[in-house]
Amino acid sequence: MINWDAHACLPQHPLADFTPVRRLHAAGVNYVSLNVGADMNPVSQVMSVIAGYRATIAADPQRYVLVNSVDDIIQAAADGRMAITFDLEGSMPLLDQPDMVALYAQLGVRQIHFAYNRNNSVAGGCHDEPRGLTALGQRMVEAVNANGILMDCSHTGRLCSLEIMNASSQPVIFSHANPYTLVQHGRNVTDEQIRACAATGGVVCVSGLSFFLGSAQPGADDVARHAAYIADLVGVKHVGIGLDICFQQPGLDDTPPGDFDPSHWWPASAGYSMDQPPSFTPPEVWRELPGALRRAGMSDIEIELVLGRNMMRVAQQVWSVPEQLAKAA
Repeated sequence: MINWDAHACLPQHPLADFTPVRRLHAAGVNYVSLNVGADMNPVSQVMSVIAGYRATIAADPQRYVLVNSVDDIIQAAADGRMAITFDLEGSMPLLDQPDMVALYAQLGVRQIHFAYNRNNSVAGGCHDEPRGLTALGQRMVEAVNANGILMDCSHTGRLCSLEIMNASSQPVIFSHANPYTLVQHGRNVTDEQIRACAATGGVVCVSGLSFFLGSAQPGADDVARHAAYIADLVGVKHVGIGLDICFQQPGLDDTPPGDFDPSHWWPASAGYSMDQPPSFTPPEVWRELPGALRRAGMSDIEIELVLGRNMMRVAQQVWSVPEQLAKAA
């Protein structure tokens, strides 16, 4: 069985310690998507992070491997190595150039969403004035589809996410988002969004963040409750896990350079407080998830789907697009 964590965050620094990745692997995770930047990070910082992460992975080939396909992930699991790809949270690192998508794909980015909480030139964020996908955004969706990158709608505004899902020719995911019906937070997704995601063939991956789970100290049963809700709404084939654990490391300052204002990205009006940061499920919660999902009413086969097989199915389809296009040409 492959356990797939659709989103995790190390410090946005080239010298980030990969010990948290080893903890995830020890807890049974076979694949993780590591964030390498968001809308608040300039391209210079994003590229520095990618270079640093790639160097760390390359320096320890017995432990890590940067993968390009689901077959690579299966092989990595057989070899006892952690499979890794990267993701971007927002389109601003694309510099309004659809051609940048192909470059990031070559560097290991296999997943992207277009807006981190706030509106930009491409898409609308979930903590901003409602706005749909722009004309440039339509071209960006086409570029993401053509380059075999998972189209993600986490952090995206509701209207815009629906338009992205309508525009995409490939399945769309929410790599770390929870049902709004269970916890009324602007980062969570409505039943309409969940149904639209499932209609694309996509997957909604449950986050382990306290704000979105509705638990001050979230654990496996909290994650399972949200997963079970999505399964009951649209079917178990559209549920995954993306715990969104953010690992801070003393001594590494990954604050974006320039005039960075945290309250802009995480506004108090949306329920955030700089004095009360969120808590996260620990990596070891992965060991407890099978039991928690079983208590939530899932069979062993359904648990395998949620913990990895659903995301494997979608990635298999999406990541193989460039190869299919090359054969057709």
